[in-house]
Amino acid sequence: MKLHYQQLGEGQPLLIIHGLFGSSDNWRSMARYFSKFFQVISLDLRNHGQSPHSEKQDFTLMAEDVRALCDSLGISKAHVLGHSLGGKVAMQFAAHYPQSVDKLVVVDISPRQYFSQHTPMMDTMMALDMDQYASRSEIDEALSASISDKTVRQFLLMNLRTDESGFSWRINLPALKQNYQQLMAPVCTTAVLDMPSLFVYGALSDYVNTQDRTLIQQHFTQAEFVAIEKAGHWVHAEKPQQFKQIVEEFLRDA
Repeated sequence: MKLHYQQLGEGQPLLIIHGLFGSSDNWRSMARYFSKFFQVISLDLRNHGQSPHSEKQDFTLMAEDVRALCDSLGISKAHVLGHSLGGKVAMQFAAHYPQSVDKLVVVDISPRQYFSQHTPMMDTMMALDMDQYASRSEIDEALSASISDKTVRQFLLMNLRTDESGFSWRINLPALKQNYQQLMAPVCTTAVLDMPSLFVYGALSDYVNTQDRTLIQQHFTQAEFVAIEKAGHWVHAEKPQQFKQIVEEFLRDA
């Protein structure tokens, strides 16, 4: 599959992989910052952003998509940074193509099995009759009945697109729901990797716990951990300056 991507800067490649319901657009400010030091390629995973839709989606396929993008751009080796679902894709990519990864940065996710928490959200989004709404604010109000967190709603609303026929979701919600258990599955179950690896997580997040750090060390022998205080799952958005500094120091350290 030919993924959509955004490219900035020159030098050593840095791949940025977004999380579930996200896109490369969510990482524009970070991409601009890191493009001072690297050639930054922010990609859209299949069924997200402007990338093609597919009925099939699992970590092997997504890792292959990333490899195909690297091949098309002539990239033989890169730093790889992934958040949440993108972090698991980054880990799977490193396990399948270790020779293609220089340094790995995984943001607020572990390689373990996770459990369903997004299905009600997808059901709410798919249940909306988009023909009824004339503005984003109306859609926001409709979502608020089931999704109380305004920050989450604003994040989801970034997936709206509009044309002459009205509003629609650009993410492939039916396929994401159909493949959701695959997206919650563990990765790197047998891999032992020795590339420099940084695991950044929010101190207020429950996505990475003590048991997760032990598991990570079993699979990533050079794993380093940094907890960012007063940050939850969206570490890079909640504490952007700290996040930039931590990742920059790791990636630029010879």
